[in-house]
Amino acid sequence: MADVKPEKPEKPDEGKFQGELSKLQKEHEGLMKNLVGTPGARRLSWRSMQAIKREDGERMKGVRLQVGSSWGYAAARQREPADAPSSNAPLRDVYHNDVKAKLDLSKPASSSGPQTPAQQRQAALRKELSEIRATQSSKKSSKQNLFERQKALNDSITSKIAAQKLARAKVPYKSTDEIDDAIARLEAKVEAGNMKLVDERRTLESISQMKKQKKSFAAFDETEAAIAKDRASLADIRKQLDDPEAKALSDRFTEITKELDSIKAEQDGVFQNLNSLRDERTKWQKEQQDKFQEIKALKDAYYSQKAAHREYEQEAWKVRREKQRAEREAYEKKKKMDVANELLEQASFKAFTSEIHTCENLIAFLDPSSAVKKTDGPVSQFKASVGRTVTAEPKGMKVLKKDEEDYFIGGNSKKKGGKKGKAGSGEAASSAGPAKFSLSIGILEELAKVDVAPPSSQEDVPGVIEKLKGKLEHYKENQEKVTQENITKAKARIAELEKAGKLEDAMADLSVADQA
Repeated sequence: MADVKPEKPEKPDEGKFQGELSKLQKEHEGLMKNLVGTPGARRLSWRSMQAIKREDGERMKGVRLQVGSSWGYAAARQREPADAPSSNAPLRDVYHNDVKAKLDLSKPASSSGPQTPAQQRQAALRKELSEIRATQSSKKSSKQNLFERQKALNDSITSKIAAQKLARAKVPYKSTDEIDDAIARLEAKVEAGNMKLVDERRTLESISQMKKQKKSFAAFDETEAAIAKDRASLADIRKQLDDPEAKALSDRFTEITKELDSIKAEQDGVFQNLNSLRDERTKWQKEQQDKFQEIKALKDAYYSQKAAHREYEQEAWKVRREKQRAEREAYEKKKKMDVANELLEQASFKAFTSEIHTCENLIAFLDPSSAVKKTDGPVSQFKASVGRTVTAEPKGMKVLKKDEEDYFIGGNSKKKGGKKGKAGSGEAASSAGPAKFSLSIGILEELAKVDVAPPSSQEDVPGVIEKLKGKLEHYKENQEKVTQENITKAKARIAELEKAGKLEDAMADLSVADQA
């Protein structure tokens, strides 16, 4: 029995779905605003609605992962983290926590019983507030010592820099290298012996003074190191004074104070209307839950229909792809078979067919009386043949070409004969001297194909004919052998190319070989 083709599911109307969903979500959001009464809770409700919209986007991804499965929210929930609020559970678990928190605020604190979340929050904030106060107090006392150290270091650095400048001003040199150069120059003048006694004494005194000044540079380096050390200490003190932790503690102190005041005010307001708050919660819970179930049913129906349509489209696409793959494989197989057959056909042609025909034609041209019978063989469009039909001519007569240059091989004459007088009889030619012998370009090319030197005179023709007959005999003897070798090589080449997946490239190789 033939398989019945399944009916194509109808694609859901996304515009209609979005319109109905938007309408229900607005109604649900209005119910949530009524359910959550305080301004802070309203903001939380709005953020929760945004979270649900993001979950809807994740649910769409779940459709792509689990096409065709009949599910509502379960598939999308698999993508959510474990600590995320469950969208399968009633939304009262998400939104009604605000109302529950208000009820908890109205409970009095108990020293023996468990504390409410609000009371636990108050205790934690108060503990943190006391810790911040203690930290700020200790930081304030420690900063006084830092200011005193900062002033002392500034004074020390200023005095050391002034003393350093004053000492360096007395020395006309900037480094020990300059002093060494000056001392070397003065000592060279003294050793030259060209100075007067008074000048030499003054020069020696200058050298002695320079050597003393050189020793003072070590003290300069020590002073510079001390200044650098003081500056590093000063930078560390400034970093401690500019500590961002103190500012962060101050900001946190302000935040905690505001939060404690907000909790206290909310506790006072909730305690005054506890009963009315409970009744209001029960009413809005029921209405909100009914509206939520409508939204859930609408989404389940839409996504189920969309998943079924997508699954059908994917199956149809798989069928088309499989059909295309089969057609492509059949085409590639046929193409490879055609290439292989072409290679075998080329290799099956008789070897040396072109050379045999060339030798037979040349023998018939040079010796028409030999009457060599042409070898029959398979005709191929790729065979090489003589470029033109050669007509036999009498022995001892040269070929005449109309309006073209004559090509001579051998002979004693250096000038080309005119058109008249070239057709003289054999007796006239023998009485005038050796007969002139020439061959056309086509004959020379055919001789070159079979690797036979052209005759230079009529006396060389018999030798050339014997060479051609030897070539012809060699070609005929090896024709079958070489043909079989070509077929074997072609089969090996086909197997090699098929294994490498490059069988199609063989046709390009054939075309290049034919052109060569």
